[in-house]
Amino acid sequence: MLFDSHMHTELCKHAEGYLWEYVDQGHQAGLDGVIFTCHSPMPDRFSHHVRMDPDEIWDYIALVGEARDSAPEGFEVRLGLESDFFPGMEEWLKQLHGTADFHYILGSVHWHTPEYQAAFFNGDMWAFHCQYFEHLAESAECGLFDCLAHPDLVKNASPEDWDLSRAMPVIASALDRIAATGIAMELNTSGIHKTVPEMNPGPSILAMMKQRDIPVVLGSDAHQPARVADRFVKALAMLEAAGYKNISSFENRERQDMDIIEAKARLREIELWNAQHASE
Repeated sequence: MLFDSHMHTELCKHAEGYLWEYVDQGHQAGLDGVIFTCHSPMPDRFSHHVRMDPDEIWDYIALVGEARDSAPEGFEVRLGLESDFFPGMEEWLKQLHGTADFHYILGSVHWHTPEYQAAFFNGDMWAFHCQYFEHLAESAECGLFDCLAHPDLVKNASPEDWDLSRAMPVIASALDRIAATGIAMELNTSGIHKTVPEMNPGPSILAMMKQRDIPVVLGSDAHQPARVADRFVKALAMLEAAGYKNISSFENRERQDMDIIEAKARLREIELWNAQHASE
């Protein structure tokens, strides 16, 4: 089953478009389905300007249900959530994740929130990069998530200070800990549009993930309908180059795998069909 497993809704206050538009885009792209993973609520107004409020979780569940009920026949719409890992909030998130039958919980370390920077940035960017990967490993070990989002997102914190070669031992140690948990990690295609214009993670880290047999989930991180399945053909080729044979998605919080060759063939067939009909 080929899914885009990362997309948002207007409830996060920085996405746009109706849910049916995301569904329609995914269907036209040749996907089997989509998983909505809007930014979870957090307590005490934690980064409240970029996420739904706690009492809106029920609105979110209802919106995804409506999108599922109106989706094209055979196209699946699944309920997910993108939840922030932040030390000390684990019990709150555990209770939140029990409020509904989520198919997929995506864990994120969002270095750019004011609360995260206030707690963990002391002016030393190298230490900040190291702390990020420590928290990425801790987020895997806490057992709250099915997958870790945009694993090297912190490279955008200060691109001029990002030194991948220096960070490799730190990243390798974090990946060893992550692999030991059995959790999946995401290849997030939206990185192309960020300050460091490459997918998250980049090829070197993706190869390190493959060396440790860490499963990979594909996500566009779409905040606009047009971004659903964005650059998925390129992402699948990148996964193949790293040695991956399968791409993963989640149903009822259980991992499912699809052959990458089959996924690429389907997307290319749909791309060709769309190109032919666009010229008619």
